Amino acid sequence: MVEILKTPEDLRAFSKNLRAQNKTLGFVPTMGALHEGHLTLARTALENCDACIISIFVNPKQFAPHEDFDRYPRQLDKDAELLASVGVDAVFAPDIEVMYPKDFQTTVSLSEITKPLEGEFRPTHFAGVSTVVTRLLLLVGADKAFFGEKDYQQLRLIKQLAKDLAIPTEIIGVPIVREKSGLALSSRNAYLSAEERPIADQLNVILKTMASEFKSGDAISDIEHRAAQKLLEIGFRKIDYITIRDAETLLPPTIETKSHRILAAAFLGKTRLIDNISAD
Repeated sequence: MVEILKTPEDLRAFSKNLRAQNKTLGFVPTMGALHEGHLTLARTALENCDACIISIFVNPKQFAPHEDFDRYPRQLDKDAELLASVGVDAVFAPDIEVMYPKDFQTTVSLSEITKPLEGEFRPTHFAGVSTVVTRLLLLVGADKAFFGEKDYQQLRLIKQLAKDLAIPTEIIGVPIVREKSGLALSSRNAYLSAEERPIADQLNVILKTMASEFKSGDAISDIEHRAAQKLLEIGFRKIDYITIRDAETLLPPTIETKSHRILAAAFLGKTRLIDNISAD
């Protein structure tokens, strides 16, 4: 069974023991409710490092009051079994009081990278993400940390904060893991009904169509408009964004843009789905 660590002291003792053996440490932060995407991150960490630690913490600071913090799935025992099956060395599963003691006063916020896209629709989200990730990176002290590209804007901001704060952990992005249908794996897919599943599968199909149209030279505004209309036609309830952006800045492309990313966030019933692909 994988070792469960509950406190910073446990974590430091675990890391100190690895260092004494000259072993490298990989780290994957999660909120639990693990799926094959998370396990792929764990396997990637183990391929690149001697040992791997996974954190499981449903972070209240990244949920707005109207979001799904209370119903977000929690299944530590099942998650620990899955992680043991792929060879993970330890799980850091702190309580909220451990991560955020009563006298906790610090918020980590980034300026430019958090403003577009998710920042427009979930304005408190990224301050919660960057605060918890900074705390975890400093507590774990890993050589490398692995993040999925599904949360593409999150990956960009974590690379930025690690650079800005001189955190000596290398941040590595790992490609999205998808179901056979193309749907990006997500813990929130569990919210989808049987009727909604085939509609959800179409999100990635529409993104691929956008990439094809972009490569053909169609105007970005036309591509985005057609894609949004299609999502609404097939049953998506609300679209936060479906757009082509500069892959580095996440702003609308300019003549200086070197690579492009197509990103989408839309509601199907009560479930908010996100996805992204390269446009190049």
